[in-house]
Amino acid sequence: MSRVVVVTGAASGIGRATALSFGTQGDRVACLDVDEAGAQATTQLIAATGSEGLARAWQLDVTNAADVKRVIAKVAKELGPIEVCCNVAGIGKFARSEEQPVEEFRKIIDVNLIGMFAVSQACLPYLLETGGNIVNVSSSAGVFGQPYNAAYCASKGGVSLMTRSMAVEYVRRGVRVNAVAPAGIDTPITEDFAFIEGSHPREYSKMMPPTGEMGSPEQVASLIGYLASPAAAYISGAIVPIDMTVTA
Repeated sequence: MSRVVVVTGAASGIGRATALSFGTQGDRVACLDVDEAGAQATTQLIAATGSEGLARAWQLDVTNAADVKRVIAKVAKELGPIEVCCNVAGIGKFARSEEQPVEEFRKIIDVNLIGMFAVSQACLPYLLETGGNIVNVSSSAGVFGQPYNAAYCASKGGVSLMTRSMAVEYVRRGVRVNAVAPAGIDTPITEDFAFIEGSHPREYSKMMPPTGEMGSPEQVASLIGYLASPAAAYISGAIVPIDMTVTA
């Protein structure tokens, strides 16, 4: 049965792969991103598959709470009551903690954590009605410390605990909340994580799998799809690693 699925960060990377995965299986997908052209391109990719899925794009700045409420209301009005909320939008970069501007640190928290809460909050009235679920994208950076990554680690650590807190809060009300925790995924965001000048390669060794190979957005999207599916009906409050032993 076709579901209404919200995907933030749908213009590229894990967000695009997630939107495509739901769309090609026939769901009605709201592709949300600050990059409206990229989100529109994702809807075109879904349409090109010839599936019965319906995709619509909306521009969304997740750091603007009023904009979030307005866009989510439009999604529900056009596509129907929301059944799955996938919070994928995220930013980050390496920086020395003694040098990183506070404004930059705050922006990462605003997008990765507060924006995720705002989208979840806006979707929750519909999820409570439909018995739906939330799947957040955390990170291995939300599980253990990484050098030059204080802002990103703080944001993703917050995502992991927010996921668990909300899962416990809503377990008796029929809404499941889970997160995936990727490491080393080949997406555009990795281009923003340039190694710090003067740092040692060994400092970054725990961030990548021992194989040295990066995972694909499609692999993460498959895990998100499973957690959002009826097959995962007994899973809530989980932070599921997809990192080829990075956090093992």
